Amino acid sequence: MSNAYFGSGDARATLSALQSTPDGIVVSEETVTDFQLEPGDTINLRLLSAGDHQYHPVPFRFVGVAREFPTAPRDSFLVANAAYIAKVTGNAGAEVVLIRAAGDPSALHPRVAAVVKDLAGAKVRDIDEVSKLIGSSLTAIDLAGLTRLELAYAVILAACATGLVLALGVLDRRRSFAVMAALGAKPRQLLAFLRGEAVLIFGAGALFGTLTGAVVAWMLVVLLTGVFDPPPDRLSIPWLYLGALFATVAGSIILAIHLVGRRMEVSLVAALREDSG
Repeated sequence: MSNAYFGSGDARATLSALQSTPDGIVVSEETVTDFQLEPGDTINLRLLSAGDHQYHPVPFRFVGVAREFPTAPRDSFLVANAAYIAKVTGNAGAEVVLIRAAGDPSALHPRVAAVVKDLAGAKVRDIDEVSKLIGSSLTAIDLAGLTRLELAYAVILAACATGLVLALGVLDRRRSFAVMAALGAKPRQLLAFLRGEAVLIFGAGALFGTLTGAVVAWMLVVLLTGVFDPPPDRLSIPWLYLGALFATVAGSIILAIHLVGRRMEVSLVAALREDSG
């Protein structure tokens, strides 16, 4: 059971409280808001008795809030202990019977309803009514394939952008490196300077990107809580994707430094002439 189903954010604690309270009841957020309920309040519900087929008030104790529940087809619902309901109503039966219709299901509906009219709590629905109920609900779509495609595109884009920016930035400063080399800087010193710049770009970019992504993801979850059914109870961190992203970006930076280092092997005079021309 998802923690996001319950207002406390703890499914185990809420269900344990319900189990330890025989007359306990968990209600939906809509009901709590409408009636301004507080934990421990008494809720009187009219239930149908199997003895006299009449509705009688039955007290329940409010123990928790449910945002969503697997068997709840409506926004306003109640979850209670089956043993307590069976005790106060005198009816412990709970059964779902599927009937195959040889003809029109809607024509069979009144005939079945007439047969079970004396059974307390019995309800009859035809397939058309159930189909309309299901069809009006939100449809779940598996976006795993599209997500993998977008993540792969993000990895390629990040690697190309990081390596390309570093390489172009260094090549654009060839004259500066040539002047430093002419003043006595050794190739290994120039490469150390490039490596330091690459580490700074990678570290700052990774830190800023991680913080920005975490804040944006948190904001989206908060803003779209009412859209998700049920809403997520925590952020999901794709460690494999993040590891692949960092490894790919680091590889592109190493490749860029290698290519730039080979470029710097050109003679200082040729580099100066090329830049001055």
